[in-house]
Amino acid sequence: MSPNILVLGGTTEATALCREMAARGLAGTISFAGRVERPVRQPLPQRVGGFGGAQGLADFLAAQAFTHVVDATHPFASQMSCNAVEGCAQAGVPLIALTRAPWTPEPGDQWQAVPDIPAAVRALDRPACRVMLAIGRMHLNAFAPHPQHRYLLRLVDAPKTPPPFPHATVVVDRGPFSTEGDLALMRTHGIELVVSKNSGGTGARAKLLAARELRLPVIMIDRPDLPPRQEAHEIETVLDWVRHGHTEPPVSADRGV
Repeated sequence: MSPNILVLGGTTEATALCREMAARGLAGTISFAGRVERPVRQPLPQRVGGFGGAQGLADFLAAQAFTHVVDATHPFASQMSCNAVEGCAQAGVPLIALTRAPWTPEPGDQWQAVPDIPAAVRALDRPACRVMLAIGRMHLNAFAPHPQHRYLLRLVDAPKTPPPFPHATVVVDRGPFSTEGDLALMRTHGIELVVSKNSGGTGARAKLLAARELRLPVIMIDRPDLPPRQEAHEIETVLDWVRHGHTEPPVSADRGV
């Protein structure tokens, strides 16, 4: 049976994977959660919206005769990734995650590692400063208890409602970003502290390189824990997994967190 691959997307890696699949004539569909108003155009058929939990995903896989699933969602899309593990197990469809290697501190970095969003919120219980809150829009409300800061928010889409802070500047932009651009952005807004999810990859790393050059502290939010699953960091590894018909159950991987 020829592969029919469902790619759970929303990242630059997912788009790159779909381009390579299209170039090689591999059949597949990419699925988006629908949280971004203007998703990047894809070379494969696409669907938008949730599945209705793990059971809904299992039913969808069976109805559409998918043979493989690649979870290329954001490292912090934990609910979708958990549903993927459970749904694929129910449907008997092999799953692999195309993940980004996490960032690790290097000489000159001033990182404060925190385990989750609530811990990052607690870390902002400090005197007022200018904060680049680089966490996307889903968790902005969690930081509302600290209105003393002046926040710089960089978002893919303009917010439909005002940010939950009295002092906030919104920059609408989509990565990948450059170190030079992020240096200029931080200098323009007088940034004194950066809050970032440990998303990994290269597209959003520029803010960390800029923070290092400016000697700014970074509150780094660790990735969420996920069920054991097979993982890869390279597109070629994923395609080799598909090509050789791997169907073994998910295995634990060293996530480096």
